[in-house]
Amino acid sequence: MRARTPIEDYALIGDLHTAALISRDGSIDWLCLPRFDSAACFAALLDGPEAGHWTLQPAADPSPDLAPRPTMRDYDAHSLVLRTRWDTDSGAVDVLDFMPPRGEAADVVRIVEGVRGSVDMHSTLRLRFDYGRVRPWVRTGHERPDTGDDRHTHQGTGVDEAATEITAVAGPDAVWLHADVPMHLGDGTITSRFTVRAGDQVAFVLTHRASHEPAPRPAHPHAALRDTIKFWDDWLERCTYTGPWAHDVRRSLLLLKALTYAPTGGILAAATTSLPEDVGGVRNWDYRYCWLRDATFTLQALLGTGYTDEAKAWREWLVRAVAGDPSKLQIMYGLDGTPRLPETTLPWLAGYASSQPVRTGNAAAEQYQLDVWGETLDGLYQAREAGLDSVDTAWQLQHALLDWLEGHWENPDNGLWEMRGPRRHFTHSKVMAWAGVDRAVRTVERHGLDGPADRWRALADRIHHDVCTHGYDADRNTFTQFYGSQGLDASLLLIPKVGFLPWSDERVIGTVHAVETELRRDGHLLRYDPTADGGPDGLPGTEACFIACGFWLVEALHGIGQRDRAATLFDELLTLRNDVGMLSEEYDPRTNAHLGNTPQAFSLVGLVNAALRLSEGSPAPAPRPDSERT
Repeated sequence: MRARTPIEDYALIGDLHTAALISRDGSIDWLCLPRFDSAACFAALLDGPEAGHWTLQPAADPSPDLAPRPTMRDYDAHSLVLRTRWDTDSGAVDVLDFMPPRGEAADVVRIVEGVRGSVDMHSTLRLRFDYGRVRPWVRTGHERPDTGDDRHTHQGTGVDEAATEITAVAGPDAVWLHADVPMHLGDGTITSRFTVRAGDQVAFVLTHRASHEPAPRPAHPHAALRDTIKFWDDWLERCTYTGPWAHDVRRSLLLLKALTYAPTGGILAAATTSLPEDVGGVRNWDYRYCWLRDATFTLQALLGTGYTDEAKAWREWLVRAVAGDPSKLQIMYGLDGTPRLPETTLPWLAGYASSQPVRTGNAAAEQYQLDVWGETLDGLYQAREAGLDSVDTAWQLQHALLDWLEGHWENPDNGLWEMRGPRRHFTHSKVMAWAGVDRAVRTVERHGLDGPADRWRALADRIHHDVCTHGYDADRNTFTQFYGSQGLDASLLLIPKVGFLPWSDERVIGTVHAVETELRRDGHLLRYDPTADGGPDGLPGTEACFIACGFWLVEALHGIGQRDRAATLFDELLTLRNDVGMLSEEYDPRTNAHLGNTPQAFSLVGLVNAALRLSEGSPAPAPRPDSERT
């Protein structure tokens, strides 16, 4: 078994319906078909090669485990086409990996191009459906297996037969593999060995479709390559950001777009499940869903870089997902707005670095998190301010959300970070409740929509007073994680960002300094101290530094006037990315390792918004600069 691949060694390809993770040594270790949240057919990421993978790399003598490491990889021509260069003693090849924009079926295309000399290559493909649990029925040729003729069918046997077309079926799933070179079936594995010389091109195309549907036409690899590069190049051309970090912003937007589910406009938190926040521990969650908490930050990033179509699609997903009983508002939904995301475990998978359990679904969807009402209202307000509503169909929904918020803002909740401990009066949650009510007042005042502005204004004042009275520690000159807490929380950095207090307020400045002092570890920021106040999250173990929070600190330092320090910190955070710009959820400065699910939309959005803030001449004004709060 090959050694575990570090999380930061992976790159992403995708087709806006699903995505694959490719290791630095040329192995696709994660792929769910046909959607991001479908069961994986390659799940080596969470177990080992027997759980499914597809490795394509130079052949080593005598063992593939000794294959050379690539000398370079990057996305080709500003696209999501991954080009990996392999230099060997006998020659050099490039491997191009990509998924064309979805047509009638999902395709994964891998093209080997000879650069110089000659290189012996090998391909090893193990399809294992249902997260590594199910071996498919595999046969040569393009036909489907039938009960009348199994001459070319192999299911875990030692039979070896050469073919350039292979079909695999397992229950609802069917996969067709086409290659320019012979492939061999044996013991549940599809292998190929071939030699590539300078100027040669050898292509593999893996195509997936539901097993009850007709076999699709496979993508033509070279036409698909041109189309894929053009699609992504055209998309990036729409970016309006031209500041000093243009390349970094564009790369992050590229990956953020790859996390978008095109049919609905929903944007995933990450492409993976169960990559650990604490290696060997239980902090392993499924992030292949859409979080409402991301709405405001994502809209800021998209609108700030010119992607109004994507912002509008995200806003429309948001309205559809939260429509209904406001008391049933969830923190997250499925790609299509599905509310039920039951959490289960997959005991047959060992977990990444033995981090168990491996989970699908997410029980946090059932938590009560007060801040999502404010984040939803704030996101819809931003959309309206940007002119994304030609007809305001969401105002009635916002009325209902506000009515519910008015009667429940005083209740304790699980907080932004989905604490699985007791509910508390989290300061950030109350601040976001204020923000939601505040945006409603502004909507009435600025857009002339119907609503009890005076009543809402009085409610906003009550919430504001409550936070300043109970969530602020005057002795330490800082807001605290929750009422009566001694602990801090990086989300407190968002207090001025949402306009609760101006950047110049001494309480804001004190909070920024306190958070930086108490939560910074080896130059990076924790989201909170899991050992403070008796362990607020209710889970064993600890976690590393939260990457998005570092970008929040960049914005906060810039906001309080420390712009040189903000720019320096931003440049330091950029070094956390891997060679293709990927950022996961967390970073361990002791080991320089990424932790948590990847690529993480929250981290990518944090980078974009911090770059936008640093590119401004002055801090953004508070949403209600005319309000005098106490």
